[in-house]
Amino acid sequence: MPALPSPDELLARANVVAIPMRVRFRGVTTREAVLIEGPSGWGEFSPFVEYDDAESSRWLAAGLEAAYAAWPAPVRDVVPVNATVPAVRPDEVEAVLARFDGCTTAKVKVAEVGQSLADDVDRVAAVRAAMGSSARVRVDANGGWDLETAVAALGRLAAYDLEYAEQPCARVEDLATLRKSLARKGIDVPVAADESIRKADDPLRVAQLEAADLVVVKVAPLGGVSRALEIVDACGLPAVVSSALDTSVGIAAGVALAAALPSLDHACGLGTVGLFTRDVASVPLRPVGGELRPVRPAVDRESLTALAAPADRQHWWRERLVRCLALLE
Repeated sequence: MPALPSPDELLARANVVAIPMRVRFRGVTTREAVLIEGPSGWGEFSPFVEYDDAESSRWLAAGLEAAYAAWPAPVRDVVPVNATVPAVRPDEVEAVLARFDGCTTAKVKVAEVGQSLADDVDRVAAVRAAMGSSARVRVDANGGWDLETAVAALGRLAAYDLEYAEQPCARVEDLATLRKSLARKGIDVPVAADESIRKADDPLRVAQLEAADLVVVKVAPLGGVSRALEIVDACGLPAVVSSALDTSVGIAAGVALAAALPSLDHACGLGTVGLFTRDVASVPLRPVGGELRPVRPAVDRESLTALAAPADRQHWWRERLVRCLALLE
């Protein structure tokens, strides 16, 4: 990690924005973020509001790495990107997919609170129908199923030829048991760990317990690009890079990680800027031909002004920023 700025310097470099979403995603309709302008470029600090300061401080470490340090050198010039389909109705699926130019992989949100397995099946079926048999389709439950429900759900969803299921259960031990249960029942759906990597005190337990076939890594929750690379190497499993509903500034860090991975066999979840009604970058990082290139986006000053958060939210985020900085110190 680079040398930490003082609280006064950090606050002077901070810009708090509130960006409306096109559709509800992860329960969010307005995404708030702090953008930090540093000597190396822009960094992002946008832990979800329910996260405590200890967890959020890792997000600040990632933002400071982006603003004050250099990212690892890329080993590839382009990164394949997947479309992301929120928990929308089946008749809304095609409009969502249209925002992801050239993407041949889709991640579909399932296990949404207030919805049923039938809703999930209908949504995944609509995605498969819209994208065709050659596309890759994966589902993401965000740990929303218990073990019994996960087995039943994936038994039904496997009919749509899933690439993998991301974090079907919350507990690492349940993921390990789920893999064995699926194998016994002949259900061919690989398991990916997400929250079990980015929210765990020991992300390596996933590999130790053989709880996943691959890992999903996000730059911000893991404390930066360099730290995420170390975790992928230690896990020894194939990796997919995803975003945490970031602006183009945060997406750039994710692309930097994906571009620096020794191998990359899966499209990455870095196309979510299209879920915003507006972005902070002069040229938003949206996939073109299903791909993104590693760049440092230029932030548009007019967009910063137009998207500035209300005064009370500015105050809330700035206090949070200082508290998290103190934890890093």
